[in-house]
Amino acid sequence: MELNIALLAGDGIGPEVIEQAVKVSNAIAKKFNHSINWNHAITGADAIDKVGDPYPDETHEVCMNSDAILFGAIGHPKFDNNPSAKVRPEQGLLKMRKKLGLFANVRPTFTFPSLIDKSPLKKERILGTDLVFLRELTGGIYFGERGRRNNGNTAFDTCTYSRHEIVRLAKKGFELAMKRSKKLCCVDKANVLESSRLWRETVQSMEKDYPEVKVSYEFVDAVAMRLVQWPNSYDVLITENLFGDILTDEASVISGSMGLMPSASIGTETSLFEPIHGSYPQAAGKNIANPLATILSAAMMFEDAFQLKKEANLIREVVNKSLEQSIVTEDLSDGNKSYSTSEVGDWLVSKI
Repeated sequence: MELNIALLAGDGIGPEVIEQAVKVSNAIAKKFNHSINWNHAITGADAIDKVGDPYPDETHEVCMNSDAILFGAIGHPKFDNNPSAKVRPEQGLLKMRKKLGLFANVRPTFTFPSLIDKSPLKKERILGTDLVFLRELTGGIYFGERGRRNNGNTAFDTCTYSRHEIVRLAKKGFELAMKRSKKLCCVDKANVLESSRLWRETVQSMEKDYPEVKVSYEFVDAVAMRLVQWPNSYDVLITENLFGDILTDEASVISGSMGLMPSASIGTETSLFEPIHGSYPQAAGKNIANPLATILSAAMMFEDAFQLKKEANLIREVVNKSLEQSIVTEDLSDGNKSYSTSEVGDWLVSKI
């Protein structure tokens, strides 16, 4: 099979972890007799420095002409520390999501048996956790009208959703629930927010189309609490953009490291696969970053974008072996022997 994949390394540790995912993907392709065409493109701070645009038209064309996108990370301290910057790396991410129609962010959270004691939560609370968030990505407060009034002393951000945006995200949630445990939780703040009331009534109207799915409705603050109390009580959760942004980062600590969790963004034009962690500029160029989240994102890409489940499962299998045998970067080493980013990648390739 011929796979055309856009490769957006981005900033900070992005290029280093992407390099390992490429090595692993190429090893998988060789083993299963596939060929991969990697189509490189720039984004984020790297693109601002080179062409003044965090998501240039040339990068968009590369993404549109590829079957899937493997993405690293964006962000740089020189922009984080300058609130008045007119062009920012994060604008490229929002622009990319909007132009590619990446409306559903799929964020799994699960535990690794060999790392269960590294979680900040008690073992008995997180055993068996295997949940998935579907976060709406192209609507809500991040894309709503915003501005300043009263000589800049009053600021406003508007959260707006259409029924269409909710339906397409919820449909993905129902479909995923049908493939799993047939449990779906709609996360909102319907006791206060009108946009949340539209979310709730829209999802309620869809229940009849999926009679086998048991649907619950919970306020976002209650979910934030229960995620750290009983995370294994959840299966599939759907929510709007801002709530999803916060809750998925909270959920990521359950596994013990943000460097372990993959994600996918499903769109109308294509799909994008990326680790949930940021660009971690302090570690850039030091060959110490954990590449496993990016490599597991590549596994999601093989399975979801190309329906290559055996290939995806082999990646997950060797990643689990690396954890069991402590072939890990310093963030997981507990002061014991640690391996560099590239050494972890090389070990995985050798096992494949």
